[in-house]
Amino acid sequence: MPSKRTLPANDAALRLDNQLCFALYSASLAMTKLYKPLLDALQLTYPQYLVMLVLWETDGLSVSALGERLFLDSGTLTPLLKRMEASGLLRRQRSAQDERRVEVFVSPEGRALKAKAISIPACVVAASGCPVPELMALTGQVQTLRDRLTGSHG
Repeated sequence: MPSKRTLPANDAALRLDNQLCFALYSASLAMTKLYKPLLDALQLTYPQYLVMLVLWETDGLSVSALGERLFLDSGTLTPLLKRMEASGLLRRQRSAQDERRVEVFVSPEGRALKAKAISIPACVVAASGCPVPELMALTGQVQTLRDRLTGSHG
């Protein structure tokens, strides 16, 4: 059996616990696990929840604008929207101004779901054990990192 040994100091950059990507990945897994029962109660998947969050903010977005907001390509987003439309949460329609553009609108059932989802953020805050200002600051830092990595910062 190989013996455990400590890496030399110059190998610290390759330690798993020193990897930002792993911290973000494992935190994402934990967050998804937290959301699952909350969203199961609403009969939503996490990507469907994200779509609803955006549409509750701004109803009637084009599919392309929705994809930009969620960092999803149309090949991923279109089947998701079709399933959500089939379940009665939203409707898609061609734009009157531009037939090539498809707009997405929340259905009455989708609007009613918002009232049931309103408690989810508080559940997440409670599970985190962090004060809201700390969570808001962390969210801002992660968004800034994302924007830098995608080249979308000013």
